[in-house]
Amino acid sequence: MNKEMQDESEIFRGTTTGTTLLRDKRSVRGTPKSGMPAFVLGEELADLAEHDPRIVVATADLASANRTNDFRDRHPDRFVNFSIAEKNMITAAAGMASTGLIPYVATFASFAAILGTEAIRTDCAYPQMKVRIVGSHSGMSMGFYGSSHHALEDLGMMRCIADLTVVCATDANHLRGILRASIEHPKAMYIRLGRGRDPVVYDEVPQIEFGRSIRLREGEDLTIITCGSQVRASLDAAAKLAEEGVSVRVIDMFTIDSIDVDEVQAAAQTGGILTVEEHNVTGGLGSAIADVLINMPRVKFRKHGIPDKFVEVGPPAALYSHYRLDSDGLAKVVREMLR
Repeated sequence: MNKEMQDESEIFRGTTTGTTLLRDKRSVRGTPKSGMPAFVLGEELADLAEHDPRIVVATADLASANRTNDFRDRHPDRFVNFSIAEKNMITAAAGMASTGLIPYVATFASFAAILGTEAIRTDCAYPQMKVRIVGSHSGMSMGFYGSSHHALEDLGMMRCIADLTVVCATDANHLRGILRASIEHPKAMYIRLGRGRDPVVYDEVPQIEFGRSIRLREGEDLTIITCGSQVRASLDAAAKLAEEGVSVRVIDMFTIDSIDVDEVQAAAQTGGILTVEEHNVTGGLGSAIADVLINMPRVKFRKHGIPDKFVEVGPPAALYSHYRLDSDGLAKVVREMLR
């Protein structure tokens, strides 16, 4: 990643310092392909489709935004644009899957999960169709577009649907690993993505096993269990705290349903558990972890994410800072919890 792309990523994610950069024009202008180092969705699916004729891709007028145009350009006969008919797209994908195809349908998470919940539940999960619903631009990464485009309820809505696997991609290599592992997965899936400027966590494509988490940092004083956009911020916060003598374990709990119970139980043996997510604190990752902990002896536990209300409208980086979802904010939350 060159310096300009890295700077732009830091501005967008709120990992840079100072308040002036939070208002930088680069945080609000359109995003060219060169500025989206983590958005490899179309490219990876196109590579996989070279060797698997079952793979088809559909979107809803967002081929440029989610980079499925990279797939369209290489496999135009296996690509469908449904225009702004997201629910119909998901239902049609279930029909494709019934013929033996493996459809990946991509749109903004606010439209895929929240608008398409009924179609995902009834047409995909219930008959166990191998549809992969890809929700990009999740959380509050759409910033200025406001609540209609924010997806802060999607994990809660998706994880309560039976026979639906729910996963969050952390960065480009992690997304590649998820897509590769998803091909032979027997159930319908919801794959949550950020906006494509996600900072690097995995230097290589990891081996993905759905239902198993990845321990990225060891620690004994406290464990941060996180996913998606918050993994990098959590690692950076743990590094800051290490300088103060605080030992923080960091877990990428990328599978929200089914959850890695063994890793949660292991985390409970540290000084406490803090869940961190770019999602409403009700119903998401924190709630999934709480469902495990309720059957265990008392554990020091706190959920951190978006309060149960609609968020402010503004540049994404400013929002991450405001809700203490950047590394400095997370370090403060850990200090409060340890006190």
